[in-house]
Amino acid sequence: MESHITSYITLVTTSAVLNLFLCMYTYFRRAHFPNANIFILYTASLSVYTFGYAIGLASNTLEQMKFWNIVQYIGMPISAPLGLLLMIHYTGKKLSKWWTSALFIIPTITVLLVATNDWHHLYYKKVWLREDSNVPVMAMEIGQWYVVHGAFTFSCLLCAGLILIAQWRHTKKMYRRQLLTLIVSQIIPMVAAFVYLLGLTPSGLDPVPILMCVTSAMYIWAILSSRLLTIVPIAKESIFESMREGVLVLDSSYRLVDFNRSLRLMLPEIEISMVGQPLNDIWLGLAGETFPVEYEREGLQTDLYWQLNGETVCYQVRTSYVFNKNPQVVGILIMLIDITEQRFLQEQLKQLAYFDGLTKIYNRTQFLNKGRELLQEARLNLQPVSFILFDIDHFKRINDTYGHDAGDQAIIHVVSVCNGYLNSEVLFARYGGEEFVIALPNMTNQEAYHLAEQLRIALLDQPLDIQGESISVTSSFGVSQTGSEADTLESLLRDADHALYESKRNGRNAVRVYSASVSSL
Repeated sequence: MESHITSYITLVTTSAVLNLFLCMYTYFRRAHFPNANIFILYTASLSVYTFGYAIGLASNTLEQMKFWNIVQYIGMPISAPLGLLLMIHYTGKKLSKWWTSALFIIPTITVLLVATNDWHHLYYKKVWLREDSNVPVMAMEIGQWYVVHGAFTFSCLLCAGLILIAQWRHTKKMYRRQLLTLIVSQIIPMVAAFVYLLGLTPSGLDPVPILMCVTSAMYIWAILSSRLLTIVPIAKESIFESMREGVLVLDSSYRLVDFNRSLRLMLPEIEISMVGQPLNDIWLGLAGETFPVEYEREGLQTDLYWQLNGETVCYQVRTSYVFNKNPQVVGILIMLIDITEQRFLQEQLKQLAYFDGLTKIYNRTQFLNKGRELLQEARLNLQPVSFILFDIDHFKRINDTYGHDAGDQAIIHVVSVCNGYLNSEVLFARYGGEEFVIALPNMTNQEAYHLAEQLRIALLDQPLDIQGESISVTSSFGVSQTGSEADTLESLLRDADHALYESKRNGRNAVRVYSASVSSL
């Protein structure tokens, strides 16, 4: 056997051993390697490829060479897509299961066609032993599928290299050594395969397996020196796109520069075509107003309500500056955090704490708190405050005759009727049971009396319908008003209660205003 063939077999075998070492090393330390499974399969496929090629070169007959050619093709076709997958994962990206599977369609067909080539000659048109060599060397004439497979392999290597090169400027210096190793590991076999296809290699031998010795040695050096694949740099784009918070990036002129995947889900109306437009112009087109948050200031936290899929959602908006290395402000980050559930729970707690569960108006506790504030404000402004206390007449009779559900309906009915006559400035609350209270800022006794009469007449004129039966629901009212600095909320409510009692003593369905004579009764 000629010495250069022996040297060639030795180097190819060395490549196989190095790839096998990488495969075993990664397998036993797979817990420390991100994407370990892909790298294991990648190096295993290269081991099969190079071992098969080395033994094929050492074979003596054409049949032996054809057999080991089939063995090497078990590993070689899948190594290129595995390498591409490895580089894609290294840069923090992923392919869907469908696209991943699609990458292995051509390699699978290649393996089957090589194994059955004697029947169809689609991969090799003809295979023979070279006559110009002193040692047995297999020569072949390529078929149609060989071209397809070669183009696919070259495309995988090229795409992997371009992906890594594009990653260069986004990679910190501390990670560039391992990135360079990966780039070279893709370029070397790509160039070698191109040279081989041009027929420029000595004796027509494939240079790729021997150059695998170089790339494998580089992998081992990089793993030991820079912890290649153990510490994987996370691309800024990957972090940006994987954030759960929606992010808008503005330049110093408040124009939209970028936004991430989460923002596209939170605000589907934002489109790529809007990049470069001022944010206020974009928002004006989406919502009919400028952006409701003062984003020019850093550190702001504001709630933003938006309609998403027919439902109201709440986003907390946070702003922060983007600095360059000088440091100078070059832009603004606007982060949107979905706090819909949190706000919903807070609203529920607020409802439980401040509002009556049945009628949705203020409860007694909240009325007392707000009533004291209202009194204090009225004293500062030298304004009167009047109170109306009323309850449902013969409420027990409704409960006993029609049931407690009917009693609840009666309470809701009273509140509904009264709300039609009360504005947002008054305090309206369920004081307890079938009793209600209204606080009227800047209103005198006489004005409060007329309002109470309106409510009384409205209730009388709008009976409650229960199970098809019309039931008259009337109420008795008591009115009081501030008269001196000594008046407290409790004393004023007590005065209104005295007047309410007087209404009931005089036949119910009436309004009485508190006076000293009423108190003495």
